[in-house]
Amino acid sequence: MNHLQALDYFVFLIYFVVVASYGYYIYQRKRSVITSSKDFFLAEGSLTWWAIGASLIASNISAEHFIGMSGSGFALGLAISTYEWMSAATLIIVALFFIPVYLKNRIYTMPQFLKQRYNATVSTIMAVFWLLVYVFVNLTSIIYLGALAISSVSGIDFGLCITGLAVFAVVVTLGGMKVIGYTDVIQVFVLIAGGLVTTYLALNMVSNHFGYGDNVWKGLALIREKADTHFHMIFPPSHPYYKDLPGLSVLIGGMWVNNLSYWGCNQYITQRALGADLKTARSGILFAAFLKLLIPVIAVLPGITAFVLYQQGVFNHEMLDASGVVKPDHAYPTLLNLLPPGVKGMAFAALTAAIVASLAGKANSISTIFSLDIYRQYFNKNASEKHLVRTGRVAVIISMVIASLVAPALRNLDQAYQFIQEYVGFIAPGVLAIFLMGFCWKRTTSTAALLGAALTIPLSTVLKFLPMWTDGLFPDFAFLNRMSIVFVFLIVLMAVVTLLDVNSKHQERVLIIDNSMFKPSTAFVVGSVLIIGILTALYTVFW
Repeated sequence: MNHLQALDYFVFLIYFVVVASYGYYIYQRKRSVITSSKDFFLAEGSLTWWAIGASLIASNISAEHFIGMSGSGFALGLAISTYEWMSAATLIIVALFFIPVYLKNRIYTMPQFLKQRYNATVSTIMAVFWLLVYVFVNLTSIIYLGALAISSVSGIDFGLCITGLAVFAVVVTLGGMKVIGYTDVIQVFVLIAGGLVTTYLALNMVSNHFGYGDNVWKGLALIREKADTHFHMIFPPSHPYYKDLPGLSVLIGGMWVNNLSYWGCNQYITQRALGADLKTARSGILFAAFLKLLIPVIAVLPGITAFVLYQQGVFNHEMLDASGVVKPDHAYPTLLNLLPPGVKGMAFAALTAAIVASLAGKANSISTIFSLDIYRQYFNKNASEKHLVRTGRVAVIISMVIASLVAPALRNLDQAYQFIQEYVGFIAPGVLAIFLMGFCWKRTTSTAALLGAALTIPLSTVLKFLPMWTDGLFPDFAFLNRMSIVFVFLIVLMAVVTLLDVNSKHQERVLIIDNSMFKPSTAFVVGSVLIIGILTALYTVFW
């Protein structure tokens, strides 16, 4: 049934009270030490490594994972896990090479880095662009998918779910990064615990259906047996979903462009570590990498389980839309509706925790970029620290209102996770090219960076629609391969433009680089080797 029982509401109420009370406690305890905008936006020096790691995951994992990734698990199988597992490897690279540069140069926002490395024009263009993407793609999709999931599970009106999520997230966000960071520890515990319980019970459903009783390991063996095609990580060109996950590109191609841009050049993510010292930041990022290995267990396996149960006729109508078409994104809500009272409330709390944490993190990044890189730069250069914090809070409310109004327009999505990945991927090649060239080659000019920023969307758009425009004359590239092509083209173009500029040789180094800051601790090396070993084993077993 699509509604919650009294016990479910009680469990959810406990979660809500704990998060709200702890958030209020942190706010009251830390309020006296918020003396600057950096304290509010970055929680400078206040987050421990475990709070940074938990906040990274809580902010990253949202309805697009529980709902969208489970939907892709239903349709594609375990291969969609490559986004999570390759992210674990990417986080190691970010901790080793990206974060030291940001911290050494006291970078607080990504536009600030671009201004310091290039100029104000590049910084402003990208700041505006990031704000538009964060509000109209990320924030909107999180609210939409979250409201869809909660409405499907609880029976609460879709519009009311949008309003409730937005209000809850705003309340958390207005307390600043300290409140977000520390409440995220609770959020990530709830979402992982609730997610694991849901996966456990889903596998038991499969075991029970085939007459083996409650046996989670038998359930796991059964879904591997009944859905063998759903347990391969690398798709051959003949695979029907090759365009979604094009073979080795997930290991050596466009997936790196996608992940390095997201984890290394994204205010929403890097903001968690920018207020810490290097050791703490690296430890937090490594902790997040370990947590990333768990996400497919709570987000992908339920989707594959739903696929097996659908094939067995258990879900006769639940997976269909009004026109009778199978909707993969119905997989997770359908499973939740089969859970017993109390457990369903815990899973519901886990889902809500993921959504609210992600919304709060995204809204905080929007307010940070707007306040520090737009408002202070162009509207009020002499704004006091208190005024900047107030401006940031207003930006949180306005962005959440806009996203809530736009969210219902996304109702026609099929596999929402793949949709988000593809269209955010229109900008990833340009962002990564600008940052990497800025890191690695001191001659790279502002003109080259402007070209990279200006061409990333047009080039991505042309490659996507050229086959249709030319009636199949040009190949229809998978979107990860399009990202690789655009990235390589922009790198070459930026290099050529820089070499043609006779003044580029005389550019002063605008970033402080100290080779010693790239040296990791022994503990970090051991943890990184362990993660790489686990990933090697996973890709070997499920190739």
